[in-house]
Amino acid sequence: MPPFPSRPLSLAAAFLCLAALPALAAGEAEAPKGATVTVLKATKACFPAIVEVYGIVRARDENFVRPERPGLKVIEILAEPGDTVTAGQTLARLLLPEGGSLVGQAPVAGLIGRSSAVIGALASPRGEALFSIIARNEFDLIGIVPTRDIGKLKVNQTARIRVIGAPEVDGKVTRVAPTIQPDSQLGQVTLAVTGTQRLLVNSSGRALIKTSQSCGVAVPLTAVLYGTAGTVVQVVKRARVETKQVEVGLMYGGQVEIRDGLAEGDMVVARAGAILREGDPVRAVTASEAK
Repeated sequence: MPPFPSRPLSLAAAFLCLAALPALAAGEAEAPKGATVTVLKATKACFPAIVEVYGIVRARDENFVRPERPGLKVIEILAEPGDTVTAGQTLARLLLPEGGSLVGQAPVAGLIGRSSAVIGALASPRGEALFSIIARNEFDLIGIVPTRDIGKLKVNQTARIRVIGAPEVDGKVTRVAPTIQPDSQLGQVTLAVTGTQRLLVNSSGRALIKTSQSCGVAVPLTAVLYGTAGTVVQVVKRARVETKQVEVGLMYGGQVEIRDGLAEGDMVVARAGAILREGDPVRAVTASEAK
C-alpha cells in the first residue's frame, strides 16, 4: 500500500489551509479577554435638596405659677414635673399667715416642666415660680444654619425632626431670622414640632428640611471616582472601558445625581476603580448575573 493517499490534496487547497491559520490567530487575539466587571444601567431619579438644622428644644409658651402675695407656706403639693394638667387644676395648697389657705392653680392646660414647691417652704410673687407649665404641650426647635442655607428656608416648609431620646416627629418652619451672626456666620431658624410627642426641654435635635428637588440621571455613589483629573464615571461600550467626565449634583440614599456627561441607559461600572483604564477589555455582567 502506498504511504500517501491515493488522492493527494491539490496545491491550491493546501495554500488555502495555510493562509487561514494566521487569520484565525489574529481573530483570537482581537477578542477581549479582560476582567469581569459588574455593570448597571444609569437611570432617572429625583433627588431632594435637604437643609440640615441643628438646635435645642424649647417650650413654645411657658407659663409660671406664683402666689399673688408674700409670706405663704406650702402645705400640700398635688402635681409633679412631667404631669399633664388642665386649666384651673389645683397644683398646691398654701397656708395664709393669718390662717386659712388658698390654692395654686394651673393657668393653662399643658405639661409641668419644672417645680420648686417644697412642703414647709415659703412662696412669694417675686421668688422662684412654684411651677412652670409648657402650655398645650407644644415645643419648638430653635436651630442654626450656615449663611449658604438660610436663604433656602421659608415659613411653612415641612421638616422631619429627630430629638435625642424620642422618636422622629414632624415639624414646620415658623420663623427665619432676617440677620446673620457676624462672628459665626450662622442664622437662626425656628421650627414648630407639630406632633404630640412629649420632648425634653433643652435636649438637642436635628431637623431635615426639603427645600426643592432635582430630577436627572442617577448612579450609585460607588460608581463615581474623584481625582485630580476631575470627577469621572466608567462605562462599558463594545466590551471596553470608557471614562466619562461628569458633573455631579445632589446626593441621597446612596445615589448621586449626574447633571452632565452621562446618558440614561449607559452601562456603568457599579464599583469604579483606578485599576480599570480607558480602553481596557472587560466582560460586563449585571448584578444578578454576578451572583
